[in-house]
Amino acid sequence: MDVRACQRQAIMIDRQTVAAAAKRIAGYVRHTPVLRCDLGSDSPVTLKLELLQHAGSFKPRGAFNRMLNASLPPSGVIAASGGNHGAAVAYAARSLGATAEIFVPATTPAAKVARIASYGARVIQGGETYAEALIASRARQAETGALEVHAYDHEDVLAGQGTVGREFEQDAPDLTHILVATGGGGLIGGIAAWYAGGAEVISVEPEGCPTLHNALQAGQPVSAPVGGIAADSLGARQVGVLMFPVAQRFVSQAVLVTDEAIRAAQRLLWEDFRLIAEPGGVVAAAALLSGRFVPPPGARVGVVVCGANTDPAKIAG
Repeated sequence: MDVRACQRQAIMIDRQTVAAAAKRIAGYVRHTPVLRCDLGSDSPVTLKLELLQHAGSFKPRGAFNRMLNASLPPSGVIAASGGNHGAAVAYAARSLGATAEIFVPATTPAAKVARIASYGARVIQGGETYAEALIASRARQAETGALEVHAYDHEDVLAGQGTVGREFEQDAPDLTHILVATGGGGLIGGIAAWYAGGAEVISVEPEGCPTLHNALQAGQPVSAPVGGIAADSLGARQVGVLMFPVAQRFVSQAVLVTDEAIRAAQRLLWEDFRLIAEPGGVVAAAALLSGRFVPPPGARVGVVVCGANTDPAKIAG
């Protein structure tokens, strides 16, 4: 698909598309709660607890929307993932009576590999990065004809992830700023398409995975480094082409946070709220706690806490 075609398709990812996705997946995903707190800020903060979603992250929303809006072949579904998307696809496939093959890199934590396998999927582990797992998965898909469920660069996946924003607006309609962790960009692309400028959407990435940050600076998706403690969930080499025009239009800024800030955010969510979140799941909160994002006077800030798939002993031990 060329850039112009991607831009045309991206325009289709709007509030109507997200609302249709919400209706389609309503019986399959949880409407996750919000938590109002101060989070160390002078401004009121509302957390969207998407870490309480099925399979431990927001990812089932996009996975279900992709599968429910397609004809599932006898060979089932196939996906590449750093971990969370694979668990979501495996969970959704089991729920819909389909088989699943999930390709993950060698760096995927054992806890995430075990979670994927627990849903009955066949897990193939190899290569050092998500990009290598994607190449391997597509070679296998060409053999089997399975339905590919891309982790972020598909309209149905983007619309499904956008339902996080739709719920957030329903439950906290007064928010002025929404902080969202970014990897390949499926979550922030969907959320930004939903808000469509009605609230400022801010991308937050680890310094080791500056995918959208670098793309916005370059004016187009570009290859970025992959490293740091959140790379298993946010370590896409390049931001999705479909979401990028949405980000250019509706993401107000992109900030970067350190690994130390991410660890501190994990500890605070555990110590203050008894929430166990993975590194990638707290990246948005880390921007607020570390001062990388400073709310303007009068702001009402929303933070998406988007993943819980980690070893609890690493936080609470």
